[in-house]
Amino acid sequence: MTATKRSTVTKNSERQESSNADNGKDDTENETNMPESDGEVDAKKTSIRHTQTKHKFHDIFYTCTGYKVDTFTNYTHFTNWLHRPVDASALGVFRMLYGLAMCIDIAEERGGSQMDTRFGEPRHCHFPLLNGISADSLPVMGCIYLIMWLGALGITLGYRFRLSCLAYIVPYWYMFLLDKPAWNNHSYLFGLVGTILLFTNANRYCSLDKYLQPNMSDTVPYWNYFLIKFQFFVLYMYAGLKKFTAEWLSGYAMTSLSEHWVFTPFRALLSSELTDLLIVHWFTAIFDFSIAFFMTWEASRWLATPFMLSFHLMNSRLFVIGMFPWVCLAEVPLFFGFSWPRKLSLKCLQNTLTSVCASKSAMQSHKSIIGSTTTAAAEGDSETAFNPRNQTANTQPAAAADEQLVKSTTTASPSDKLRSILILFYCALQLFLPYSHFITKGYNNWTEGLYGYSWNMMVHTYDTVLTSVKLVDNANGEVHYLDPYAFTEYDRWTKHADMAYQYAKCIESNIREDYLRDPKASPLSSTNISIYFDIWCSMNGRFQQRVYDPRVDILKAEWSPFETTSWSLPLLNELNYMRPKLKTMTNEVLAWSNYSDIIFVADFPGLTLDNYISTDLTNVTLTILAGNVRYKSDDEDEAYFLTAGKSFTLQSGETHHITTIGLKPSSYLYSFVNKTMIDNASLDTDSIDQKPKKPLLPLWDEFRNRVKNYKQFLKHMANCVLYLLYDVPMPIEIRERN
Repeated sequence: MTATKRSTVTKNSERQESSNADNGKDDTENETNMPESDGEVDAKKTSIRHTQTKHKFHDIFYTCTGYKVDTFTNYTHFTNWLHRPVDASALGVFRMLYGLAMCIDIAEERGGSQMDTRFGEPRHCHFPLLNGISADSLPVMGCIYLIMWLGALGITLGYRFRLSCLAYIVPYWYMFLLDKPAWNNHSYLFGLVGTILLFTNANRYCSLDKYLQPNMSDTVPYWNYFLIKFQFFVLYMYAGLKKFTAEWLSGYAMTSLSEHWVFTPFRALLSSELTDLLIVHWFTAIFDFSIAFFMTWEASRWLATPFMLSFHLMNSRLFVIGMFPWVCLAEVPLFFGFSWPRKLSLKCLQNTLTSVCASKSAMQSHKSIIGSTTTAAAEGDSETAFNPRNQTANTQPAAAADEQLVKSTTTASPSDKLRSILILFYCALQLFLPYSHFITKGYNNWTEGLYGYSWNMMVHTYDTVLTSVKLVDNANGEVHYLDPYAFTEYDRWTKHADMAYQYAKCIESNIREDYLRDPKASPLSSTNISIYFDIWCSMNGRFQQRVYDPRVDILKAEWSPFETTSWSLPLLNELNYMRPKLKTMTNEVLAWSNYSDIIFVADFPGLTLDNYISTDLTNVTLTILAGNVRYKSDDEDEAYFLTAGKSFTLQSGETHHITTIGLKPSSYLYSFVNKTMIDNASLDTDSIDQKPKKPLLPLWDEFRNRVKNYKQFLKHMANCVLYLLYDVPMPIEIRERN
């Protein structure tokens, strides 16, 4: 009975405790289910939406890049991501191709084959970025070329890599900064890539350094790849951004380019005008801006690669731009992983061993050899290694493996963090410089900044019809005219005020030197002279107009890199509304005959155009399009006031003067027929059957020209060395002047 009672009491107590617990639970549920305020509900919904948006963004970012956002939002993770070890083989292949291209480039665009005409004349004018930079004598410059060439060769072979990079880039930047007219976007790119390679370990694969030091690591920090790919990324993206303007998208920059044979497939579907507009301008702008993104995204990489290859191969046929297309093609494989050369060599080795093995035992033996070799490669390649026994690794994306490596590394050394800061600074600088022209206002003319670091790829074309250099002897007032290219082979000074200022100073120095050497032989009576430039040029099919104010003595003019140049005349954009009309009128005049032509002219108020009508021209007509002008011929005493819409027939062999009056610019046109073209056409018709046809793809002729240039380049370097060592006389070619 006692036991039974105790059991009954226990059960009753358990029921009571369970009942109390249920009551407590009901109380809690009642408190939880109490109605919330509208503010709390909205806050929860907002938080949920924010979380969903964040997760969605993270998913999209990971899908597009293969990396998680945390890699770039946490500085330690970002540093580890930049410094993770990756296979050096792809970088080594790029190093060899870049070095080989630079060996060829030195003899061509760097002027190695013409160094005697460029540096053999002491009075030759150069246009340095900094006035303290000057050219040395030809023998010394030949040795500088030799050092640069040896450096490029050392980069190609991967021998004493750091020293070779220094030997190449120091003379390269010296040559680059010595002459601003020689600047090109790809010249700037070559120098940047060479400088980046100096700080990398690109000699860890397929190099003499690796052969001489077998214990050298097979990996490099990822930032070795990142900087090079970033530089090319900026090249493409900014080239596209600079094309998203009304000027480019309207089709004015590259007219008639569709007539080239590379556009034949497009002309089968589109007219020449539509090919110029849609393919040359619109497609190129979209391509330049987007191709780097498509090449970076793994999902679109294989689709974008044929467009990338075709684009650069077409450019190599369309333009004379040296090694630029080939360097860009050499960079394309960098987007396809780090270890593809090593994997390719292993596959070739595997196929070779498989073909020579006849027995099953020999086959198994060779497979074991391949397996051990592949395992060794996997240890030195943080990207997905080629390992047939590791199917999981082969199917795992390289970016995911990199992400795991970043996660596994939790600390970064101070030197790595400092290096990451320098890398970010370099990237920020490259992003800023192409849009830094609001600081360097002195270099702004019709275009912003100096050509070469702005990535204005083929955005502007020029047509210069008149270049006049007038010298005034202030002692007696006599006027003399100088050959505009007497002291330089460049013409970019005609469009940039900073170079025009330098050229005027150089002309003055040479004239003063000639006068002091032999005053009697000089046509001047003193060294007190003034120099005036009158240059007429058209940009992208606009009116021909003056570049500089012809009333300003350039020697006494002021120029500053940080101030707007007052004597540089602005581009007459207020006349852009007439550009469609100009095209229509041009087509009408050209339809008259194969020998008719037209020139559109615009001028500023208060300035006078002095123009001589050659006897080779007939049916010359002057038509005023806008503004008011005063016309005066040397053969007549009377002057005529002409307004918009008026036409005037001009006589050949006469000089006339057209002065723009009023407050607005004037615009007018000359239409004429060229008799010389008619005479030449009749001669060409008689001998047309005797002229050989030009090949569409003159690869053999280009190869022979490159070989000829290289022989000349090596000959110049040898002559310079022999002169310095043994005082052997140097043959120098004299530049022809028109």
